[in-house]
Amino acid sequence: MTMIESSYVCRFFLTLWGALIGAWESSRVGNAMRAFGRSFAHCVQSSAVCAFLWREGTLPGSWSGSLTCRFLTFFLNIPCALCRWIYGLGKELWDGSLIFRAVAGLGAMPYLCLGGFLALMLMVPHDRWDNRWALMAALALTVLFALGCARKPKSRLEPGALGPWLILFMAFVCYAFLSSLSWKMSLRFVGFYLAAFLLCLLAVSAVENYRQVEIMAVMVVAGLTVAALYGCYQGVIGVDVVANQQDMLVNKGMPGRVYAFFDNPNNFAELLVMLAPLTYALFLNARTWRGKLGALFSFGVCGIALAYTYSRSGWLGFALATVVFIAFCNWRLIPLLVVLGVCCIPLLPETIYNRILTIGNTKDSSTSYRFAIYEASGVLMKDYWCRGVGLGSDILKQTFKGYPPMFDGNFPIHTHNNYLQVWAEMGLGAVAVFIGMLLSQVKTGIRAYTQCADKRLKNLLAAAMAGFCGILLISVAEYTWFYARNMFVYFFLFGLIAACAKLARTSAQSAAE
Repeated sequence: MTMIESSYVCRFFLTLWGALIGAWESSRVGNAMRAFGRSFAHCVQSSAVCAFLWREGTLPGSWSGSLTCRFLTFFLNIPCALCRWIYGLGKELWDGSLIFRAVAGLGAMPYLCLGGFLALMLMVPHDRWDNRWALMAALALTVLFALGCARKPKSRLEPGALGPWLILFMAFVCYAFLSSLSWKMSLRFVGFYLAAFLLCLLAVSAVENYRQVEIMAVMVVAGLTVAALYGCYQGVIGVDVVANQQDMLVNKGMPGRVYAFFDNPNNFAELLVMLAPLTYALFLNARTWRGKLGALFSFGVCGIALAYTYSRSGWLGFALATVVFIAFCNWRLIPLLVVLGVCCIPLLPETIYNRILTIGNTKDSSTSYRFAIYEASGVLMKDYWCRGVGLGSDILKQTFKGYPPMFDGNFPIHTHNNYLQVWAEMGLGAVAVFIGMLLSQVKTGIRAYTQCADKRLKNLLAAAMAGFCGILLISVAEYTWFYARNMFVYFFLFGLIAACAKLARTSAQSAAE
């Protein structure tokens, strides 16, 4: 902190921020907004919306004690029980083995192993990455968790903490595979969903306190920071312009879009939107100036890398994520944030400013092409709106070829929309459950935040919720699961919210006692 205070640049911005806050607090606009806020809060607290958010719901409320949840918990924990039984048969023998103690020691710290794998996953270049590694790693981490349970009788996998909607969605994944028009084309996607589910389950089961979930988040952010640094390096030296990624007729002067270790700039931007908001919480929760400086550095390089991706949906998603985080912490600052954002627009580089102006411009080929994809998807959905074509984008791409091509003679490879993609693959029931799963998780996060007694945990939960809301917005214009690594991070973030909610309930119970 002494270093920060002695820095002229930091002191300048801190003074400027203090002046802005002071002016806002004493201004008529600020007073009016606070009065409006008090009135609005009173109305909301007595409204049906607030009652809906606070009500747990019949299905989630009865989930943890249901026969289905108990059976699923028992089934998934069979390996853990088996390891405990084998360990109990020869405790002295196992304790005398250095290899077993080393493996069981790692298994006793699953949050460290999970965070390390995700960090490594974010740093592997695209041409060297194989999606099968995620499935193998997820299975290995699950086995390692079971071995760790041998010496920790209370540890177990906790599907109950994920809620019923995710389990229902996974049931529809199984249905979509069994009813697929081609099992062969759908088979590899079963592996993707299994890996995603296990990573999500491990994220919620691996942590027992705030310190553990923070370490896991720090490791993931560290991996993202390395990718962002490489993205910034690409932005400085320049990358080739790819014609199908940017329409140069409406984006004159725009350089090539960076992609870091990933296949596509949009894929990179989606990862940044999901994980970069975690730096907000890490900055607020850091107790040393080194921690705050590290979080600030990570946020800075992620923000610069996001700018270099020139991803319009990424920018909108990150803006929403920031607003959501501020709304959790102190929603009265949102008007000030909006004013500052508007004031910063003239300071933007010309290429970024021009790119922002193309948002919603139908003359941009990428925008118009999306509408062509949506139109083609609508034609296909007339035949498959109820049952879906089967699991995975491969079978959907093949099915598109049985219909008239788009205006350029090509066929879509996916629907460019998460919600429409789930509908097209798995059917009407699946998309209804999928939307219910997302809304339920948002609701769970809000309820957990209001009940949590630990300020640091609340900040981390708010950051995870911010990233989740950001990717939900991007999913309207992009199929974010087409790139499997993004899918794995998506479900990890889902599990991170569930983990924070679990710890928040524990925190609230401890405070009540």
